Amino acid sequence: MRTIFFVLIFSSSTFSFSQDTIYARKVIKELTSKKYSGRGYLKNGVEKAAIYLQSELKKYNAIPLFTNDYFQTYSFNVNTYPDDLLLKLNGKELKPGKDFIIAPESNSLDGIFPLTKIDSVTWRNESHDYPLFIERKKKLTFSVSTHTAPYCKFEVLETSIPKGNLVAEVEVENKFSIDYKCKNVCGYLKGTQNNDTMIVFTAHFDHLGGMGKKVFFPGANDNASGVSFVLNLLKYYVKNPPKYKTLFLFFSGEEAGLLGSQFFTESKAVDLSKIKFLINLDLLGTGEDGIMLVNGAIHEKEFTAIQKINAEKNLVKEIKKRGKARNSDHYWFSEAGVPGFFLYTLGGVSFYHDIYDQAKTLSLADYNDVFKLVTTFINQL
Repeated sequence: MRTIFFVLIFSSSTFSFSQDTIYARKVIKELTSKKYSGRGYLKNGVEKAAIYLQSELKKYNAIPLFTNDYFQTYSFNVNTYPDDLLLKLNGKELKPGKDFIIAPESNSLDGIFPLTKIDSVTWRNESHDYPLFIERKKKLTFSVSTHTAPYCKFEVLETSIPKGNLVAEVEVENKFSIDYKCKNVCGYLKGTQNNDTMIVFTAHFDHLGGMGKKVFFPGANDNASGVSFVLNLLKYYVKNPPKYKTLFLFFSGEEAGLLGSQFFTESKAVDLSKIKFLINLDLLGTGEDGIMLVNGAIHEKEFTAIQKINAEKNLVKEIKKRGKARNSDHYWFSEAGVPGFFLYTLGGVSFYHDIYDQAKTLSLADYNDVFKLVTTFINQL
């Protein structure tokens, strides 16, 4: 009987342990699918992702942070490329995303241009109203721009550039959108003891969108993984009601310059002085080499506490710390005096801002251990 009881307990705990990862993969697979077009500014990708998150918040009984609404709307300018891009070098057509990307601030250009090499990695045409640049890169890393520039620039993988003199055939048409409407998606759970003090979990759900009609950037690690983590935290606290009022904030506009979190903090949507602690979650898809805590070198008491938990429970391989950094959505909260960490995982695949950051590449190696670490730390505050 004791053996049967042990097996039942073990099976139950294993199921519970694996369930978070099952849900995480479901969320990551959903958000990286073609339906969301890279969660950017083509085909309403970021808007569709916001609606999906709203449905998840409703499903798990999060209360809308705003008056009967999960959405906080704001706007910014953004440059996009809705039509397919053409780049030929010496007559050979290159593949967008694989062989080249376009610099996100680039303007429209159409024509055939002989190029002059101006340094070891850059070519430029001399025969147009504004220049065409070709830059050789070891890795292609796309981004988002909120402005346009008086040039057109391609970044080309070094293995895809022909030897010798270059002639480029180019077809690019940009679309610059003024006041593109975006949404932050925000919900909360009431605290069992204190609804004046807040714990906050954040993750950005936007990514880079697409480049033409066929190429999009899935953004699995960055940051469908972090979104899945915050949704898992919501599920956890529904079953284990938190002591403090707990906010679950999903920001857009992060890739465009931390714009969603900046708008949220400046809008005074909540009293920032009442936030006891914030954890921003971004790049949560690996963990083979442990985790990094940005602001860990600033909040030494909390860093020591989380290290102690890790040592006692033997969870992640290592917890590293950094000082202040303007590299994710924790930044504006930190600038406003809110104590908090930006947590990301270390090791594993290194795909970043490219077409290869796909759901299938993520190991989620220490996902559940990081989850235990975060919830134990917060529950001890």
